[in-house]
Amino acid sequence: MSESPREPALAVRDLRKSFGGVKAVDGVELIVAPGEFVSIIGPNGSGKTTTVNLVSGVLRPDAGRVEVDGLRLRPGSQEAAAAAGIARTFQNGRVFGSLTVRENVEIGLHTTVTAARPLRSLARFPVLRWLPLLAETVLALVPTPAVRAERRATAALVDAQLARFPERLVPRADNHAYTLSYANRRRTEIARALALRPRVLLLDEPAAGMNQTETAEVGRQLAELKAAGQTIVLVEHKLDLVNALSDRVIVLDEGRVIAEGTPEQIQNDERVIEAYLGRRRLRAAGGPRRTTAEKVIVGAE
Repeated sequence: MSESPREPALAVRDLRKSFGGVKAVDGVELIVAPGEFVSIIGPNGSGKTTTVNLVSGVLRPDAGRVEVDGLRLRPGSQEAAAAAGIARTFQNGRVFGSLTVRENVEIGLHTTVTAARPLRSLARFPVLRWLPLLAETVLALVPTPAVRAERRATAALVDAQLARFPERLVPRADNHAYTLSYANRRRTEIARALALRPRVLLLDEPAAGMNQTETAEVGRQLAELKAAGQTIVLVEHKLDLVNALSDRVIVLDEGRVIAEGTPEQIQNDERVIEAYLGRRRLRAAGGPRRTTAEKVIVGAE
């Protein structure tokens, strides 16, 4: 008897979002299997980051749904997405400059804290919102054995994520984030996302602004995560990184999926070249025959 197919780690179905008269995301479908590495690419303004914002609950979709392991998420709720196991980084790095590297990573564990936040479910009710705040304040001042044990476990998890960057973050664990280089701020953000031990990790241009050496280092770390079975959705403009890591590539243009397949298949898809260079330039290049510039854009050279 054959085994039943596994539930997708992430299922995005008919996702739509408009801003005024602009359809930023127009019926996007995305199915990601457990342990799969999927990249989303496309020209500027194609809807990549908006799609990630919808999946992670930063934005509320106009239509469609997001599921993790078959569980439908509450639309537009970052807390629900995090509780379901979705963690992410942002296109423009977001770290708290006045906090240390260690404290920035610890924030990634906020949805897993239970002993120190015993009444957090009441925070949804405006009349009762003061009760969880009061309980958390009391436990911060007079921690119970359970709270102390949870703090030790949290510290161990933070150390484990910092250890992914032994030369970059470990020596700077107690430094304030504002003192870090740009690349180390991005690494701190990745470590914070991983602290959640996410079911699905969303990375929005993690190598943006990095030089070639730094990009190669990020590529090695992502390859290690992939080898460990981490489910990853990557948005990235550096297509050599995309081609080296991806099991599948999704190409967006004007909010729609225009191509999907392996990196090799995408490299040979004329629709992708048209999306990046435009129909007029494609014709000027002699139709399907590719110029050097076209090869670079699709990562074929």
